This record gives sequence, C-alpha cells and structure tokens, in this order.
Amino acid sequence: MALANITAAVNATMRAVLWEGNAYNVTVADVPRPTLINATDAIVKLSRAAICGSDLHIYRGTNPGPPAPWVLGHEGIGYVSEVGEGVGSLSVGDPVIIPFATAEGHLHTDLTTQMYGGYGNGGGMGGTQAEFIRIPFADDGLIPIPATQGGNMTESQANDYVMVSDIFATGWEALDYAGFKAGDTVAIFGAGPVGLMALHAARIRGASRIYSVDYVPERLSIAQEQGATPINFREADPVEQIMALEPNGVTRSIDAVGYEQVNRNLTVQSDVITRNMLAVTSTGGGMGTVGVYNMPASDSEVAPRASTMDDTLELSLASFFFGQFKWQAGPSDPIGLAPELVALVASGVASPGFIVSDVISIEDAPEAYRRFERHEITKAVIAFD
Repeated sequence: MALANITAAVNATMRAVLWEGNAYNVTVADVPRPTLINATDAIVKLSRAAICGSDLHIYRGTNPGPPAPWVLGHEGIGYVSEVGEGVGSLSVGDPVIIPFATAEGHLHTDLTTQMYGGYGNGGGMGGTQAEFIRIPFADDGLIPIPATQGGNMTESQANDYVMVSDIFATGWEALDYAGFKAGDTVAIFGAGPVGLMALHAARIRGASRIYSVDYVPERLSIAQEQGATPINFREADPVEQIMALEPNGVTRSIDAVGYEQVNRNLTVQSDVITRNMLAVTSTGGGMGTVGVYNMPASDSEVAPRASTMDDTLELSLASFFFGQFKWQAGPSDPIGLAPELVALVASGVASPGFIVSDVISIEDAPEAYRRFERHEITKAVIAFD
C-alpha cells in the first residue's frame, strides 16, 4: 500500500454516538475509524445498530464503565469491510450479526463479560453505534446472516436480525433460566424491548398463557397484540391481578427490567420485581432474571448517579426453600444461541423486528435517547445505509 493510502487510513474518521460522562446526554461526533490490529480481526461496516434499554443505564449515569468518552452500543449488523490474514471463514461483503458478547480466542474466561459499548473489557473496542467497528477473533465473534435474495437485506430482515445480537437472545435465554417447558404459564415483568422479546420467545416455544406486567399503556398494548394478558401495576397490585387469574401461580416468571425498576409510585426500587416473582411463581416453578444488575457502589466520573441505586435484597430462605424454586440470572449467550435463533428468523417463524418503532439516522441519536428515556419509543434502530 502506498504511503499516502496508509496515512489516509490511519487518519480516517467516522460518525459515532458518544457517552462523555454527562447524565442524560449523549453526543454524535467524529472519532477515529478502527483499523485491523491483529490477524484474527475483522472490520465491519454497520448497516443497523439498535439503542438498547441497557444503554439507558449508561445514559442515566448509573452504570459503571471505562473512562469517558467512548462509543455507545452493543447491538448491530453490517457487512464485513476488511479481514485480517488469519480470518478464515469470512470474506469482504459478508452480512453479519455483531453479538454483544465478544469472542476471546483461546482465553476461555467468561465470554459474556467481554461486551461492546462500554461494558467489561469491550469498551476499549468501541461500540456499534458508529459507522465501523473492529471485531476481534472474527471467525468466532461474528454471526453470519444467511444469504438473502438479491444479496441485500430488506428493512424488515435487517430489523429482525439486529435483535439477535442481544435482546432476542436475552428474551429467549430468560425462559431457559426459568426452566421453561412447552405448556407453561409465564409472567413477564417489564414490557420494554427485552420483555417483549421474552414474550415473543414464549409464544414460539408454546406457552399456554402469558402475562405482561408494566405501566406504560403503549407497551402493554403491544404485549396484548402479541398474545399476552396485560397487567398494569399502576392500576392495582400486580400480584393480586395475576393470582386472581392464576390461583396457583404461574409456572415461570421473568425479570426483564433490572436494577432501575420502579414500584407502583414509580420510584426506583431494585427488589420489587424479585419480590413479585416470588409471590406469583407456583411451587416448584422457576424464575429467570435477565434485567441488568450492574451498579457500582458509589458515584464516579463514569457513573455520576450510581449512589441513587440500591442493590440489596432481603429474601426469606424459608419461603424459597419450601417453594422449591429454580432461579437463574445472568446475561445471555447470543453466539451460542445463534444457530437456533438465526434459523427461526430465516424461516419466518420468529420476527423479533416487530418491536422497532423508529428507524433514525445517527445524527438523530441524542433525541432518540431522550425519547426512549420518556417511553415514547419502543425500540429505535440507527440506519447507516
């Protein structure tokens, strides 16, 4: 490569959404475009990137992360634009899903702690809310998208596949965590994007009845359209509402919200969903927690509002013991789930893109964050192409 071309590549910039450490504020700015560092890297040109509910934890200043500024985002799809000489299964132009959890080569540590967009050690690699992103160990760290007619995805297909990068996998695995079986009844706390994905997964997997618990009318309306019984916890106690319909309780319950959940007064109370899950889950039933619990102990430059959160919970082990409950929590593994979920989307059985309410340009991202925070958006997707 000529020296002039090398210099141009090093100095190239791209547009990106930045977290700069200021609560309730993100910016769009020019940042250096990533380049190949290792032989196993790939560079992906983004086609779509989504704004996740987990991004709002950062936006509100309650979530820890690396020193600001850094590029937001951990959900995306795109086309491979460069590959290192050690990449064997991908070629330039291949359409791919960028899962939120990065592959780690031969390290074999906790896969799901390595996340883009400021989570874990992934923050140094940047996020998906940018025109380009570098992917380490690309052969294992990218999910191929099946060939589409004409070689390009439709907007509907793009919206479906971008959900596989995080929230569809998260909603699906929430049911696994709860021990779900076909025919079970399910109560899903939270009708935001993850909760709606858990609902979509529960329908595909054969739930007999699904209850969706939230207080935002528009979200509950979508949940009802998707086959759930809406439970508005502002109108009456959600436990009483569910138990009136399921006297023995539901077989499985899901926390799809995380630590910034609110009680009936709309005050943040980080244990209210767990208490409600214990109250509505039948004896021998299961609970799955996939809402994020990742708050630091005190305020800092990167989490200026951390002290407003409380991560403590008093739990009666006696009631848990005699309830014979199964309870598992954690992030999902989109790479491990990819073969099943991609096949479901490709066949048309799953269409998780139904939750997309707004397709925006990257320049509109700050306003989209503000509207998402106010529950005026169900799910926003940034379109780059």
